[in-house]
Amino acid sequence: MKYIKSILLLSILVLAACNNSKTEEATLEMTSEENNSGIIHLSKAQFENAKMEMGQLTEKPFAETVQTTGVIDVPPQSKAVISSFLGGYIKNTPLLVGDKVSKGQRLVTLENPEFITLQQNYLETAEQLSYLKSEYDRQKIMFDEKITSQRNYLKAESEYKSNLARYKSLKKNLEMLNINPASVEGGNIVSQVNIYSPIDGNVTQVFVNTGTYVSPADKILEIMNTDHIHLELKVFEKDLLQLKKEQNILFKVPEASNEVFNGEVHLVGTSIDPNSRIAMVHGHIEEKDEKNFTAGMFVEAQIVTGTSNQLALPENAVLEREGKYYVLLIANETNEAFEIQPLLVKVGSTYEGFTAIENADDFKMDSPFLTKGAFLLLQEEFEGVKGD
Repeated sequence: MKYIKSILLLSILVLAACNNSKTEEATLEMTSEENNSGIIHLSKAQFENAKMEMGQLTEKPFAETVQTTGVIDVPPQSKAVISSFLGGYIKNTPLLVGDKVSKGQRLVTLENPEFITLQQNYLETAEQLSYLKSEYDRQKIMFDEKITSQRNYLKAESEYKSNLARYKSLKKNLEMLNINPASVEGGNIVSQVNIYSPIDGNVTQVFVNTGTYVSPADKILEIMNTDHIHLELKVFEKDLLQLKKEQNILFKVPEASNEVFNGEVHLVGTSIDPNSRIAMVHGHIEEKDEKNFTAGMFVEAQIVTGTSNQLALPENAVLEREGKYYVLLIANETNEAFEIQPLLVKVGSTYEGFTAIENADDFKMDSPFLTKGAFLLLQEEFEGVKGD
């Protein structure tokens, strides 16, 4: 018996809930039916339950900006293209794109019989230099004591200095190949040489495979350090005079997100491309945001050149529908409900959460607008009209 009573009570509660749901649906249906008059009826209970808010036109400062585009890049000293001073075969290349490397770290190993020949020539020149230095010193002493002729002295001097120049040249070649000349003079001749990283960074491109022959003109690797990335922006000639150092930059990476980041003008280009009539502007990114980007990203940017006060509403109070913009004016308020009227407006820019209303003179300064919850309400309005 108790079980049956429980079932009956549950049924009554379900029916009551359904009745309440139908009442709310009726309210929405009534709203949709009255959309033909352009008025949306919203009960105060609905207003409070949806945590909607209202507000008025407010005078806000809006940025005057120069529109531009560009890329995120790194300084020239933060990018390195690795090649060899002499040709050779790639013996070992342990790195992949994306690998992090440190300055002085081995990148690749090259092998070539020419390296052996170069070290041989260096050794022979070093040995000759020792003899020619002794002969030069002997001839100089004899010449000073007038024992030998000037011709013999000058010949010894010429041979010694010529060989010294050759010795220094070969020594420098070995150093450029990262071969230790002192080790070579000690009898250690190698057929392989290592190429080391000139900077800290990450491998961005690998152009070779093991066994590939590379000449001095060939690229082996590309390394980039993104610790100091910056903005390179293109600005038209007509806007150039408005720009100066330390102006604020608002930019976003449209392919990644709509989030707006901050930067600052560091350098304004002093030359204009004669064909495109474009100058370059170098901008710094806030340090806390640098880790979000990588070189090569396309950016859309606004360079703030000043501010002007305009009447505006919160960004969420302005709704876009099929290329048109609407606000919801609270036309009338009773004890139980609001009468809300969607109105077309002309909008300006959006800045720091507010959207400028260009036809603000069409409204009274104290006119109340729905500033929170407007999207859901207007969506219901348009769906109701479409359903009719």
